[in-house]
Amino acid sequence: MMNPKIISGFCFGLLVAVTLCGSVATQSAAQEQKAAVKLFYVYSDKGAANSNFFIPSGWMGDYADLTLDNGWSDDVYAGDTCIKISYSNRASSGARWAGIYWQNPANNWGSKENAGVDLRGVSRLTFWARGERGGERIEEFKMGGISGPYPDSDTAGIGPVVLTPEWKQYSIDLRGKDLSHIIGGFAWSANLDGNPKGCTFYLDEIRYE
Repeated sequence: MMNPKIISGFCFGLLVAVTLCGSVATQSAAQEQKAAVKLFYVYSDKGAANSNFFIPSGWMGDYADLTLDNGWSDDVYAGDTCIKISYSNRASSGARWAGIYWQNPANNWGSKENAGVDLRGVSRLTFWARGERGGERIEEFKMGGISGPYPDSDTAGIGPVVLTPEWKQYSIDLRGKDLSHIIGGFAWSANLDGNPKGCTFYLDEIRYE
């Protein structure tokens, strides 16, 4: 007959082993999830499986003066397509400014519960941009900042930015930001004071790193 102390010790050791294995598995899953979010696309190519997690649905200001083509294929930075945005100088609603938010889900101005994306683990938002002619002034490129009952957990941005006709990469520092609930994944705004004749510009490779 086996000694009860030996049986007790064996059972305790088995319990510790199972607990440790479970802990290691949980930590491993968390690390894999964190590693997976280190490259998160807002836009790479039209219809790409690894992008379009945010939708350009939040049109603001003189929104009727805007056009957006997310499948523009002429002089792209990378891949097959880029985004072309044109902003006319009509001031159709009298706002004299316009902009677009990329939202999750579409048309979410902070009113939708259990929405948004947890982007903890990234440290910056990068994108490539160029102007049609050069000199186009974008007042702000940003992420976050949407309020409402279920708002963005934080916000960050850069600007004003004067674009060149050549592709150039821009970066928004996200270190120290609360990225646990992001519904406004990317946004830009411009006005007629900086663009009296309106402007056309292009965006590509918008991603969190």
